[in-house]
Amino acid sequence: MRYPAFLKGNGTIGFVAPSFGCATEPYKSGFLYAQKKWKEQGYQLQLGPNCYVEEGVGISNIPQKCGEELTDYYCDKNNDCLISCGGGELMCEILDYVDFERIGKAAPKWYLGYSDNTNFTFLLTTLCDTASIYGPCASSFAMEPMHPALEDAMLLLQGKKLTMQGYDKWEKESLEEDEEDPCAFYNLTETSVIKYYMPDGRTNVESLRKAGVNEDETEIDFSGRLLGGCMDCLVNLLGTQYDQVTAFTERYKEDGIIWFLEACDLNLMGIRRAMWQMEHAGWFRHCKGFLIGRPRIGMGVEEFGIDEYQAVCEMLYPYHVPVLMDLDIGHLPPSMPLLCGSMARVNSDGQTYRVEMTLQ
Repeated sequence: MRYPAFLKGNGTIGFVAPSFGCATEPYKSGFLYAQKKWKEQGYQLQLGPNCYVEEGVGISNIPQKCGEELTDYYCDKNNDCLISCGGGELMCEILDYVDFERIGKAAPKWYLGYSDNTNFTFLLTTLCDTASIYGPCASSFAMEPMHPALEDAMLLLQGKKLTMQGYDKWEKESLEEDEEDPCAFYNLTETSVIKYYMPDGRTNVESLRKAGVNEDETEIDFSGRLLGGCMDCLVNLLGTQYDQVTAFTERYKEDGIIWFLEACDLNLMGIRRAMWQMEHAGWFRHCKGFLIGRPRIGMGVEEFGIDEYQAVCEMLYPYHVPVLMDLDIGHLPPSMPLLCGSMARVNSDGQTYRVEMTLQ
């Protein structure tokens, strides 16, 4: 696995828009304010040509220009890392114009983004054996005061913090009056509660509870190589020429794989179908455990008699590995940044959890 150099204090941050750019509010103002903060911290900035463009369908520009920007700026020696301007809808369409061979031969650099950016964070790891960061996009860093999750992302980018812990509260719904405020803090109304399924059948998921379980004796500890992202994007890649997951998992089978997964637009049935598809494609071979983020759609509801836990868990029982759910990963903030491709040790007492990442 190739690991890039971490961002230095006087380094140059590059920005690209392979998905949506920052052409509309509040993202444009947020991006401008975040740039001001980075400059005050001593960083140099390099903006790609699509950062403020709104000429594409579900992405900033036409696929060819987005793919060329991503390739050129990743291979450009004048920036030290790349942060994506935003998520979006159709980043998959740029992949035919991304030169992965050229990127794989270039000096590795950190790429930070999430959601639709799975199309690059995941492929950078599986196609180019290069670690990436699944975390917040550029305009999010305008937040005042910054939530610890955003601080963690910058500390990870700088190499100053490689162990992440879950946060106390999470946002179920953003405040309507804050949607136009680029610096708005999260509306943290919900208390974080871990749900888990253990190989021996122990669980704290009410709908799957087994009689006689003593939850006070829970100790969760497992290790493996982190891999994953947004399921909406992952299943779209599955079976295409960009799907080299089987080769990747075989290459790292001695380490084993810890899958981190979250969903954006998939409802519970969509999540269950996605899990079925990945499982039947053989993606989960050599898995050591699963880290599941809160789904943006389907939290606290049921469809056809199943909830968000059964949508995921029942497909994973045969693997007899730990499954941690409702974690701070994905579209319901805050979201902890994760190094896709890194080795990780996950530890939990059933109430809190931590992910310790190492560059090996």
